[in-house]
Amino acid sequence: MSRFGNLGARLYRGDASYDFIGNRKRWYAVSAVLLLLSIGAFLFRGLDYGIEFEGGAVFIADAPGATVAQARDAVLGAGVEETGDPIVTLLGGDSVEVQTLTLEVEDSATVRDALAAGLGIDAGEIQRQIVGPSWGGEITNKALTGLAIFIVLVAIYLAMAFEWRMAVAAIIALVHDVIVTAGIYALVGFEVTPSTVIGLLTILGYSLYDTVVVFDKVRENTRGITGSNRWTYAQAANLAVNQTLIRSINTSIVALLPVLGLLVGGVFLVGAGALNDLALVLFVGMAVGAYSSLFIASPLLVQIKEREPAIKAQKERVEARQALAGASGTAPVTRDGEVLPGSSVVAAPVVIPRTRTVVQTGERQQPKRQPKSKRSGSATPPRRKP
Repeated sequence: MSRFGNLGARLYRGDASYDFIGNRKRWYAVSAVLLLLSIGAFLFRGLDYGIEFEGGAVFIADAPGATVAQARDAVLGAGVEETGDPIVTLLGGDSVEVQTLTLEVEDSATVRDALAAGLGIDAGEIQRQIVGPSWGGEITNKALTGLAIFIVLVAIYLAMAFEWRMAVAAIIALVHDVIVTAGIYALVGFEVTPSTVIGLLTILGYSLYDTVVVFDKVRENTRGITGSNRWTYAQAANLAVNQTLIRSINTSIVALLPVLGLLVGGVFLVGAGALNDLALVLFVGMAVGAYSSLFIASPLLVQIKEREPAIKAQKERVEARQALAGASGTAPVTRDGEVLPGSSVVAAPVVIPRTRTVVQTGERQQPKRQPKSKRSGSATPPRRKP
């Protein structure tokens, strides 16, 4: 078995563990920093919405060897003020894409002819698309509506399949993932397109999948825990996180590697476009979702559950028992002979050696047999001393 596999087995058995739940303030601090950076990116930089959301005109020309400066100068030289500051993007080195503000049909024809003249190609080789601002607003509303419906359905399912406290923790982790992913998107400066929305919904499903796996193990470890005095809810949940840690790492790496290849290939081979929009949101969202499943959702669940009177009373009983066990020198809380992760060892167990009766064997320790009488065959009685 490899070292990584051996570590996974030790984590599952409880031989090795890390206190994820006990260090939840540390994870909350890291998430707070990420959220502040993301909100700051929204306020000071904002998202770069694509033409599908803001409306405008897009021109795609097959012009090998064309440069960004050539296309920009050609559009600005058309003399149409409504174009604004055009956004020029090279697509794979053979095509160029130009985005402008919303144009009338006559103005778009003028820009197309000027672009064709500047790039030295025929005007018929340029693809033209005009999107009105009303259609872009409609797409935005539909995207937000789909996201809201998705979150509501997920909350209902989790409340029915598990419990409402797990649903609350999972939704908070989801909101965390959405804000951080969108903040990184704003910092990088990629355009928000329909591909971005599709990728966002995809990573939300992935994040929920990982969270549900962890919660299922938590439910298994904490079933009937209020009637037990062996470990607290936090200790049992921490064991569940450790047991699913290696699985979460493996699935995250396997999922991120092809997306990373898609992102790198899109940036260096194809150029910016829908491929990059989809790959970036998938890569960031999957990484943040794996983080939140272990470091945000599970600690939040424990924090919510510990407010219940039954869980609170059970925690006090277990802590009192563990303190008494440590003070008396007995062993810490164990499960199936192994120290339970999260239980503190106050004092080492006192081992009392057992007394043993040593039975010596050999000729000197055997009882002596009395000699027999020759006549009667009975044993000759011992002689008395005068």
